[in-house]
Amino acid sequence: MDRSAIILAGGSSAKFDSDQGILELNGKPLISHVVEVVSGLVDEVIVVTSSQERSDLYAEVLSPEVKFVVNDYGSKGTLVGVLAGFEVAKGEYSALLPFDSPFVSQEVMSLLFDCCIGKAAVIPRSTDMECQPLHAVYNTKQALQAAQEALEENESDVQAMVEKLRGVRYMSLMVIEQLDPDLKTFFTVKTPFELKQAAVMGKPRKTSKTKR
Repeated sequence: MDRSAIILAGGSSAKFDSDQGILELNGKPLISHVVEVVSGLVDEVIVVTSSQERSDLYAEVLSPEVKFVVNDYGSKGTLVGVLAGFEVAKGEYSALLPFDSPFVSQEVMSLLFDCCIGKAAVIPRSTDMECQPLHAVYNTKQALQAAQEALEENESDVQAMVEKLRGVRYMSLMVIEQLDPDLKTFFTVKTPFELKQAAVMGKPRKTSKTKR
């Protein structure tokens, strides 16, 4: 198996009245958007949740081929959930993504996978050196070891794992803009307002027609 996708769905924002992942966005659940994009690129999709209840809820709206890992990492930091995903991933390379990024570009993820061959990771980075470790592709074995080492040192942030990797390729957002001009891949839905924003962003742009 060559490629896996690990989608982190550990918790739902308290700003929503119901589970964030099943909130409808343009006709389908929020989590479905990212799952459907990566499904065409990988051999397996793994969703890491914080409870069996949440896994069961998502299983009702996702393909039966999606695998679930339950790991109560909410209070322990994101890195614990990341480790849980890498532990079960069978692909040589794994994409790591949050469940609330509905506009992840298939073209961008394909590029990250292609550029990760022979590298520990390919991580998008802005000109001011801000990284996007949760929208990146990793060598599964190397990332697993780095995550374990970081957790042994009581780290809880994903950046601590990244800092332990050797052979990371950082990809400029200016390169990614060639495929995703508005960088919508990195847009996340954390609030009701952002859900409304996403509904507008997801609508096809109207082309101007000449009036006769």
